[in-house]
Amino acid sequence: MIQKYICSNGVRIVHEKMPYVKSVAVGLWVHAGSADETAEQEGIAHFIEHMLFKGTESRNARMIAEQFDQIGGDLNAFTSKEMTCYYTTVLSHHASYALTILSDMFFHSVFDEEEMEKEKSVILDEISSVEDMPDEDVDERLWAAMFPDDSIGKPVGGRSETIKRFTKEMVDEFMARNYGPDKLVISIAGNYDVRLIKLIEAHFGTYQSKNSTIGPNEMHLPNFAAKQTIKTKDIEQAHIAFGYPSLPATHDRIYELSLFDSILGGTMSSRLFQEVRENRGLAYSVYTYYSAYENAGGFVIYCGTSPENFQETYQTIEQVIAELLHDGLTDKELRNAKEQLKGSFVLGLENSESRMYRNGRNELVIGMHQTIEQVVERIELVEKRSVYRLGQQVLTSARSTSIVAPEKNILQFKNLLN
Repeated sequence: MIQKYICSNGVRIVHEKMPYVKSVAVGLWVHAGSADETAEQEGIAHFIEHMLFKGTESRNARMIAEQFDQIGGDLNAFTSKEMTCYYTTVLSHHASYALTILSDMFFHSVFDEEEMEKEKSVILDEISSVEDMPDEDVDERLWAAMFPDDSIGKPVGGRSETIKRFTKEMVDEFMARNYGPDKLVISIAGNYDVRLIKLIEAHFGTYQSKNSTIGPNEMHLPNFAAKQTIKTKDIEQAHIAFGYPSLPATHDRIYELSLFDSILGGTMSSRLFQEVRENRGLAYSVYTYYSAYENAGGFVIYCGTSPENFQETYQTIEQVIAELLHDGLTDKELRNAKEQLKGSFVLGLENSESRMYRNGRNELVIGMHQTIEQVVERIELVEKRSVYRLGQQVLTSARSTSIVAPEKNILQFKNLLN
């Protein structure tokens, strides 16, 4: 059972007891990501995530790493477009110790200038590595095409020009605006007792924003744009991605979208995988996915193929889409998609870290929690015609297209798109 406790300063604690495991997962979920950045701040949320591991007033980076190794624990973090999470999974009897270190990192990181310069270099290498992976590069360029005027379309890692200019003052300003108690959710799952809740309140239940004069970020709806972007690169394959406007995370038809994704390209039995890869052998990698954020969403079709097969692959994808829109879905497809979605959902919650992740994100983005049984029931109640109508709505929308391919083939690809 998921329980919720709100500290006097507004920090929310969501916790789920799992008495049959021997671990505890604790996550500090901050409602701030790349979508909260100005143009001058692009990449700063991700940069702060890195810097919280680089030393506090009482611990240097090596000590933080060694102290978690000494207790056999895992310490990690990630930044996305709308959130940043710092989390640890440890054996139950080490939970209090791990929480104390997390608290120290959150409140007392020093942002030493020398360490900041070193970490800038690390992140610049990380950005370069994305450009070396065309499947990721084509995806980042697609999101920039879909949302060109909104930070949701910008890469989480930022740009080299902005990263090089980050200062401690810029970090302090961003954290003052975005790391206040109203933006923090602490998610716990595993085998713990009430003493851990009390310790969390002692560490996090009284702090206030560093600068209360900074107002909240403005809420707005990102505008989708149907654009094309083509990049030449000295690579062997051609990579293409289509992007369509989709649903936000809080939409009541999000389960229909999940089922449609599964049927079109999200599984090995999906239409795209079977036709493009299995039947025709045109590509190793072809799939769909959707990303749902607070105020917007995107549905993506991706494929990587040889330049020689590009035209046939492109036409095959278009054919699969046209047939689906014309013929609709079958009862078997919907039944299989429901079983796949239920299975992946339930099996994905078998450990404390996955439960912590689910509860933290739900509290931060959706603001509500459903039991496993409630989710399974909602999936079961979805009707075929509802899934089809939503898929029709998505795939008949104007779309963006992103291509990363060898220069010698670009003219052919441009002609095909036109």
